[in-house]
Amino acid sequence: MIPAQFDPKSVEKKWYDYWMENKYFRSTPDHRKPYTITIPPPNVTGVLHMGHMLNNTIQDVLIRRARLKGFNACWVPGTDHASIATEAKVVAKLKQEGINKNDLSREEFLKHAWEWTDKYGGTILEQLKQLGCSCDWDRTKFTMDPDMSASVIKSFVDLYNKGMIYRGYRMVNWDPEAKTTLSDEEVIYEERQGKLYHLKYQIEGTNEFVTIATTRPETILGDTAICIHPEDERYFHLKGKKAIVPICNRIIPIIFDEYVDMEFGTGCLKVTPAHDVNDKTLGEKHNLEIIDIFNENATLNSFGLHYEGKDRFVVREEISKELETIGALAKVENHINNVGTSERTKAVIEPRLSDQWFLKMEDLVKPAIKAVLESDEIKLYPSRFNNTYAHWLNNIRDWNISRQLWWGQQIPAYYYGDGKEDFVVAENIEDALILAKERTSNPNLQTSDLKQDADALDTWFSSWLWPIAVFGGMMDPENEDFKYYYPTNDLVTGPDILFFWVARMIIAGYEYTGEKPFSNVYLTGLVRDKQGRKMSKSLGNSPDPLDLIEKFGADGVRCGLLLSASAGNDILFDEELCNQGKAFANKIWNAFRLIKGWEVADIAQPESSKVAIEWYEAKLQKALAEIEDNFEKYRISDALMAIYKLVWTDFCSWFLEMIKPGYQQPIDRTTFNKAIEMLEANLKLLHPFMPFLTEEIWQYIADRTPEQALIVAEWPKIATANEKLIADFDFAAEVISGIRTIRKDKNISFKDTIELKIVNNENASTYFDSVITKLGNVSSLEYVSEKVSGALSYRVKSNEYFIPVGGNIDIDAEITKLTEELNYTKGFLKSVQGKLSNEKFVSGAPEQVIANERKKEADALAKIATLEQSLVSLQ
Repeated sequence: MIPAQFDPKSVEKKWYDYWMENKYFRSTPDHRKPYTITIPPPNVTGVLHMGHMLNNTIQDVLIRRARLKGFNACWVPGTDHASIATEAKVVAKLKQEGINKNDLSREEFLKHAWEWTDKYGGTILEQLKQLGCSCDWDRTKFTMDPDMSASVIKSFVDLYNKGMIYRGYRMVNWDPEAKTTLSDEEVIYEERQGKLYHLKYQIEGTNEFVTIATTRPETILGDTAICIHPEDERYFHLKGKKAIVPICNRIIPIIFDEYVDMEFGTGCLKVTPAHDVNDKTLGEKHNLEIIDIFNENATLNSFGLHYEGKDRFVVREEISKELETIGALAKVENHINNVGTSERTKAVIEPRLSDQWFLKMEDLVKPAIKAVLESDEIKLYPSRFNNTYAHWLNNIRDWNISRQLWWGQQIPAYYYGDGKEDFVVAENIEDALILAKERTSNPNLQTSDLKQDADALDTWFSSWLWPIAVFGGMMDPENEDFKYYYPTNDLVTGPDILFFWVARMIIAGYEYTGEKPFSNVYLTGLVRDKQGRKMSKSLGNSPDPLDLIEKFGADGVRCGLLLSASAGNDILFDEELCNQGKAFANKIWNAFRLIKGWEVADIAQPESSKVAIEWYEAKLQKALAEIEDNFEKYRISDALMAIYKLVWTDFCSWFLEMIKPGYQQPIDRTTFNKAIEMLEANLKLLHPFMPFLTEEIWQYIADRTPEQALIVAEWPKIATANEKLIADFDFAAEVISGIRTIRKDKNISFKDTIELKIVNNENASTYFDSVITKLGNVSSLEYVSEKVSGALSYRVKSNEYFIPVGGNIDIDAEITKLTEELNYTKGFLKSVQGKLSNEKFVSGAPEQVIANERKKEADALAKIATLEQSLVSLQ
């Protein structure tokens, strides 16, 4: 027996287990054309949030549709080791247990990290199953799997041997909380209110001072020069002189360089080569001393004098007071400036000189630029992101790929001596020993003499190989899987990682395979709350996706999210969206129950049912064409809306009404079978969006073998829609709506039959007269040549429809009511036309206001014509 209500809880696990048991998600190479998606691997530390839900629902829609269309659909899941985030969580866990990371060896720490990963790492993937994601779970990859790590190391060695990776002492972005360097793309700039401190530096041997403004007074302890423009006449007398740094009393040279802007501030610049990238350049040019005043956690070191061990921001407050006390602080002003923060830890970034590994990008990016911006080989949806992509790649700098972390792939550089250049790069220590022996001409070297670089590689350097490495393409490019599934088809991700990940995967794809890694990139928007705020734990405005699934069902949540998720545009999320999805599921369920509840008999098919079936087949084909077009353009939300309208309005509201048998009457078998056929077509279209509901109904309709399950059914075949039939019904629908309006307005029971007389000025088709007769409960439908008196009337275009009223209504009262409405409308029209005849109003009012007034005039004129016709008909 079919349950009265659709209960998501009772069906979701049942059908997911059924799909898994029958290996519908599993993909292996065969004769079919592949359709492949690799999941943007969520952090292994993560749990499902609204962004994941949106992103993965879209991927599941694409993969399920491909499966229905006969492709060999392969969706590869996996997780990312997320070096910074995961290491931070493990360090925090150890701290709670009274363990300091610094007291552990690398091997001991990694043991804890793997234990943590094994315990929590699969959480998000299990949650994706509750959403209905049809990933090939047998292919699940982790960026720290042995084969994945081997691919990363192979990539590093290859690029190093090509001369594209180098080690350099550079100014880098330092995250003092994570205690690691970051790439430029991992630094987020925020506008913050700060202060501008004007400091006085005494000229050595004189009572003269120069004033210099800085936002970071604590860095004066690392000053090694004052710089002035060589053409600044105000300071010609200072050439060859020196200045005294306040507090530390260091004597520093006054240098002259065109880098300084004479018009900015006082025209004098303090130079701190260890803590500013531009100062570093000046320092190299003028051979200045480099003094690093910070520890790795951004506390001051011994160069900080009596501030040693204190945090930089504490020192900023304290040193400003000391400067004021000694008379070295001229003034302090409020100042807004851009502050770089860590994308991961949110800590304020500290520029720091450090030995790091870099990847040369200038030549690597050229194929990636061509693929997206010139050849259109890879398409971004929406295309407006092409400009963002172009700006980044055309202004790219060398990529800092080393991180001062233990969790991640350890850099395969092996040191055999004390010098910075005393190293070799190899995939393993055995190969490194061979190279080191060759380099040193020392046959007695042993592996114990080699020391591997302590740094790990940037997580993005691992994940840029994702589409290649998940199929083993780095280690064995001739393997069957890689040759069959690569390049993949679609990538669905957020625009926030367009630089970090998407562009880099494209770069890696062309570098290692000579091919694109994917053809299309669908960039989703952010999920925001009703107030437009980004969802976050701190704001408490992000619902738990699993709570939503519990409340509305996975299908309801998927549908609700996607109804408003146009590519690249942010979603203003409201739970009402999920409620709308739930209501849609209930609508479909009730339509199915209605059909299955009809008694079926071998009787003649009514003309109205025959016509209804022809019409719905035409509507289905038209909708299918629209749906296919939307999918081609990656307008997933529009595709769902087209299905929503087809099912809710055309199928449930019109088609089922048109074929519904009379009270306690059976339906003919021909119509019933067609109704089931149309319902099944709807289910196929809906399945990618609402997989659980549709499979449940599909399996209720008939006993199906596993080979006949909806998940592997055949997508409806597209054919040319009968546009004339659709247009004729649209006209007939207006006729029916007119009848229903009159019945409602005049309180004529829908149980009572009426007569309908038509003046067919439009020469409208009579094909749907049987439907009009049925849905309008019309006892007789007659075409006449002139108006009918003593009747209620309405128009559809120029056609006139008359319903003789007889004793159903009080004609005199109706005439009075219509006359009052006519007089009111004429008065309204007069006031509108008065405005439009006023030249001052027309010339001065905004264009939109004038357009609104003209529309009011047109509407009033049309209403007057209808009211006058109705009065004539009644008299």
